[in-house]
Amino acid sequence: MDHHGRTTVNIEQRSVGQTDLKIPSVGLGAAPLGNMFTDVEMRDARETVRAAYDMGVRFFDTAPIYGHGESERKLSQILPDFDRSTYVISSKVGYLIDADGKEVRDFTRDGVLRSIEESLERLQIDALDIVHIHDPDDHEDGFRKARDMAFPALAELREQGVIKAIGAGMNQWEMLVDFANAADFNCFLLAGRYSLLEQGALDEFFPLCQEKGISVLLGGVYNSGILATGAVPGAKYNYFDAPPEIMDKVHAIEAVCSTYTVPLRVAAVRFAMAAPAVTSLILGARNASEVKSIEEALTTDIPEQLWADLKSKGLLRSDAPTGA
Repeated sequence: MDHHGRTTVNIEQRSVGQTDLKIPSVGLGAAPLGNMFTDVEMRDARETVRAAYDMGVRFFDTAPIYGHGESERKLSQILPDFDRSTYVISSKVGYLIDADGKEVRDFTRDGVLRSIEESLERLQIDALDIVHIHDPDDHEDGFRKARDMAFPALAELREQGVIKAIGAGMNQWEMLVDFANAADFNCFLLAGRYSLLEQGALDEFFPLCQEKGISVLLGGVYNSGILATGAVPGAKYNYFDAPPEIMDKVHAIEAVCSTYTVPLRVAAVRFAMAAPAVTSLILGARNASEVKSIEEALTTDIPEQLWADLKSKGLLRSDAPTGA
């Protein structure tokens, strides 16, 4: 800790379940680079990735549907600045982008192979480290198709050494439990379902992943925005305007945080990182100043009493790990 009460950035390298692959404890989510919610100029995209890399964030998560390939295309113009052996990159399968730029669902073996080939072409690299099956819960019979078609195709590529780890990414943990029991996954990307507002994953999902040696990559720790912006008018929760009960709860959490002069978004990041089941936290950014905010979240000293107060007021589960 320095004389300002801040600690230095500590980004550990951690193993991805049952593989030789290691990833940093923090990754950069590249969805914003695909112009999610607002356009991101190439210059800002480059500065974002460079700032993250310089901070020690050497893990980048993207997908074909982030801007209909735009996120991957932007990364292709930035990643050549870095030695390929120094960073890890993950992308996803389950969607193809057709000639009109539209998303087409495809879990077949051919669809998976084509998706990876097109991602490599857009990214201008030779191999992906991690490949996730993307949002199968959004598709009719998606679980069966992902299990019976997409997973075997990915397992073959893993055996051949073409990819290093297989995951599945979605906005719920219940289907991920089913995947954990059905096939040999290395990791899961859970978005928005473990945060200061939601800790249901502690009951079954986290313990199962720890038992099976499956790494949990955590995204969406701001629940689509409200845990970054606070309970302001128009604050987003799960991609929609936050309902009154969520606004009230966030107001109450903010009040506790302000008592200790800890920004809400800082508490949101540090809480999510404290769960022993979590291998890496994937945080999105669209400019260098947002990367700086990530650095602040990683280095600000948080009093143990803040977590104790949240628990005593019923704002946080009493069994939620806080690192305290």
